[in-house]
Amino acid sequence: MNTNHLPTRSFNRRPAILAACVVAFAGAFAAGAQSTKPGNKAAVDLRRDPRDVNRGPLESGSFSSVVKRVAPSVVKITTSTKAKRVAGTNPAIPPGFDHPMFRQFFNPGPAIQTPPQNGLGSGVIISVDGYIVTNNHVIQGADEVVISLDDGRELIAKVVGRDPQTDIAVVKVDAKELPAVMFADSSRLEVGDRVLAIGNPFGIGETVTTGIVSAKGRRAGLGLAYEDFVQTDAAINPGNSGGALVDVEGRLIGINTAILSRSGGFQGVGLAVPSNLVSQVVDGLVRDGKVVRGFLGVGAQDVTPTLAESLGLKDRRGALVADVQPGSPAAKAGLRNGDVITRVNGEPVEDANRLTFQVGAIPPGSTVELETIRDGESRTITATTAERTAAALRGDSSVGPEALASNDDGVLSGVTVDDLQPPVRNQLNLPARLKGALITEVDPASAAAKAGLRPGDVILEINRQPVTSAREAVELSAKADSKKTLLRLFSRGTTRFVVVDETTKESAQ
Repeated sequence: MNTNHLPTRSFNRRPAILAACVVAFAGAFAAGAQSTKPGNKAAVDLRRDPRDVNRGPLESGSFSSVVKRVAPSVVKITTSTKAKRVAGTNPAIPPGFDHPMFRQFFNPGPAIQTPPQNGLGSGVIISVDGYIVTNNHVIQGADEVVISLDDGRELIAKVVGRDPQTDIAVVKVDAKELPAVMFADSSRLEVGDRVLAIGNPFGIGETVTTGIVSAKGRRAGLGLAYEDFVQTDAAINPGNSGGALVDVEGRLIGINTAILSRSGGFQGVGLAVPSNLVSQVVDGLVRDGKVVRGFLGVGAQDVTPTLAESLGLKDRRGALVADVQPGSPAAKAGLRNGDVITRVNGEPVEDANRLTFQVGAIPPGSTVELETIRDGESRTITATTAERTAAALRGDSSVGPEALASNDDGVLSGVTVDDLQPPVRNQLNLPARLKGALITEVDPASAAAKAGLRPGDVILEINRQPVTSAREAVELSAKADSKKTLLRLFSRGTTRFVVVDETTKESAQ
């Protein structure tokens, strides 16, 4: 080691678009809505069916009776946004200086007139008194939302609440005796169950398609804080966003939200927010105008086979704590970096995503029991949840004077590090509390590069020993007597563990 979150929307890691139509087609957990008074009655009287999902006979048949029953519950949503004048930008502003503090020293560009815009999507009636659920990206930014009912009526809707973290929103119309959909228990879904998707693709009118559940608990990298999608091959296209995914009895099992596509149209992979999550979010939005979620203050990651081996774990189940926010409920309870959370209130934790959902389901101020593994030993830690807010999620990192030592023969050979200097800290937007060694260069042929280390990452620990400077990183690297080194990194806004395996470099030579 040397020192020195409709126009179509694309996603980097895999081509994807949201199945919405905004402007000429111009965006069981339980992270959901929680009342601060858990015993309160649900804010909306949703029609829930306690029976198992009906998988239906395998022989071919007609779904016409199902469609006739559920189609009136699915509505078309038309949105409009007025023309607006927005401040122009000045291309003469140097990079890094486009901030209100500096804009006063530069002449602003001319104001820009944005044209009026129209959007199209779908929604589902969830209560007889006019509550309708849809996707947040369908109605976001709209000045007017119009609901077209199955009987031909067009009603102006009021936005009740939005939850960008799940892409769910609730609107309400002034009407009575509406045909509300029945909710099914989405936790009982199984891969292979037959489903129908109902919505208004391309604005051509209500359309029904059929397919099966292709996968459950799908994370698609759409930039949402909570992703637990039901995946289906029922055809979903732009305009279907906010529409219903139902079982063969017409009961709601999901709200169609997105498609993964290279062409912009249906390619066999549709994603729906499961009905259990929808109902929980709806309750919070209607009752409180927002979704209240529990918060512990830990950054967690999945346990890979390599990490399980390095940490001496028997299997990969659980969530590895990579960061404990100072002053958070987790810190006060005694959780530490490197702990593996295996159960929350007795419920097993399969991975980091599931931990987020489980904690989010617990109302703020509640006592929660966490079963953990630390240094190979099981222990139970009791914590009290706080409310998950933007302020609670905000972290605070740092830099030292110089970095002078080197160790080209260490397990981290090919990695160049430096102390964290204030200008670099500001440039990389590092939290004030962060201490470590900044990676400035990584040899592409090194084992560290194969493990995913990149310039800009900050080494926080080496083999569970804290790193506060570049010199310390070099010294700990030199002391490592194993071909495999466990690192804790701050990388692109998150904290994670990685294993650098020198044998991968040797096997490639």
